[in-house]
Amino acid sequence: MFYFKGKGYSSEFVKNMTDFKNILDNNPHILITGKADAICFKCPNNINNRCTTEEKVSYYDSQVLLRCNLSDGDILPYQELRNLILHNIILPGKREEICGDCSWTMLCRIPEYPD
Repeated sequence: MFYFKGKGYSSEFVKNMTDFKNILDNNPHILITGKADAICFKCPNNINNRCTTEEKVSYYDSQVLLRCNLSDGDILPYQELRNLILHNIILPGKREEICGDCSWTMLCRIPEYPD
């Protein structure tokens, strides 16, 4: 969510991401999952609850979890996840190593850092 700018695959996807960003601003506990989740729900690459770009997305996700010392099934407050990503990936400049080959990478050049 650091880089979300209201752009995406479709208006439904953008609305869903915006709605989730608003929910996450309230710092709910979240479940880490390696499967398609509620954020993926409106993505056009989510067909029958399966990502058609699963190999690439799985790689990105696994790298984030590895670098943040998290595992599938972990539950934590959203702000804790956000801080782990900020301090283990974004500030050390590791984002490009993980997902620099993503077609949306140009939108991630200037992140929305927390206040």
